[in-house]
Amino acid sequence: MTADTPLVIDRSQLWTDYVEPGFAAGIRRFATERIAPEADRIDREDIYPDTLVRALAREGYNTLPLPRDYSGQGRSYRHAACAFEEIGHASAATAICLITIYQAQTMIRLFGEESLKARTLPRFAQGLISAYALTEANHGSDIRSLDTKARRDGDGWRIDGEKHFITSGTKAEFYIILAETEAGVSVFAVPHDTEGVSRYKGENSATFGLRNGPHMNIVFDGVRLPADHLVGTEGKGVRQAVTVLNYSRTLAGAISLGIARAAFEDALAFARDRTAFDSRVLEFQGIQWYFADMLTEIDAARLLIYRSAQALDDGEQMARWGSQAKLMAAATATRVATQAAQICGAYGITENAPFGRYLRDAKAYEVAGGSAEILKNTIAKCLMPISGLPRTGGPR
Repeated sequence: MTADTPLVIDRSQLWTDYVEPGFAAGIRRFATERIAPEADRIDREDIYPDTLVRALAREGYNTLPLPRDYSGQGRSYRHAACAFEEIGHASAATAICLITIYQAQTMIRLFGEESLKARTLPRFAQGLISAYALTEANHGSDIRSLDTKARRDGDGWRIDGEKHFITSGTKAEFYIILAETEAGVSVFAVPHDTEGVSRYKGENSATFGLRNGPHMNIVFDGVRLPADHLVGTEGKGVRQAVTVLNYSRTLAGAISLGIARAAFEDALAFARDRTAFDSRVLEFQGIQWYFADMLTEIDAARLLIYRSAQALDDGEQMARWGSQAKLMAAATATRVATQAAQICGAYGITENAPFGRYLRDAKAYEVAGGSAEILKNTIAKCLMPISGLPRTGGPR
């Protein structure tokens, strides 16, 4: 083989899908043809790709696990993981848009009254854009007590407060929020066009990775809601929010897996084509060892992601598997993106190369959607029953 011989990466020999080949090929084709060409622009301009999100909805990718009774696809979470991996491979920022849609959808599907489900869930298939608005300036990841308050107002509710740093907030048409009531923290569904709802860009609205538009602050000023916009049981909002996060963390891990794959494949193509000292870079043993390590870590993360997806389908040990999947996949993505840039030398650190985006997206997802420290706490809590100790108590 000469240095000029064209080479093709055989993806079927690298990555194994856990769903039927036709489904995987369909989302891969959509991501390659429609999303990947826009990835750099989405990141550079920090914009919400609403055109792509609505196109994904038309293809059914916004509602994969949603039952057909609500215009969903009725697919498994393995299918959802596959979709998020492929979209994350093309553009992690675009995949993040779907995370917030799935979070809102899951909350209503699991806990909403039938009237709210019937009125809201079919709209996701039509391209409804939503945000999962939990965070407040004074509380961060601690959602056990909140400054946003909800009180009964006749037959409905009145909401007052403000949420900070909300992903997908620039284009969201619908919010799932947490607010404190007399019974405790509760969940509410709030359409953006409700009187009293507004949004603005805060001082620290932009992030260096996962850039799908600035994170917005959402204001609720005397917002009145019908009774059925209370989602689930009053006072049980923290438990419900944690349940939804158990679902979304698996999909977040799939996005990180996609980032790792993209960095690996681009570095592999560079090393295969780059010639140094009369040999292809990929022919050097030291470089091969880098790729061997990366491939092993990616494959291990993939096994954990799809095991976690199966746990969601089976409804068992979701907190454990989802936290492990995100923890490992996010760390793997950061390591692989770093190593990929190193392999590519000077090219790897240029602005024209994609490795800076991969590294920024990967590192951002070690914090966003459940930091590594929070995930480790969750995993450790799962050990308590196994060891014979209660889940609570003991040093923190």
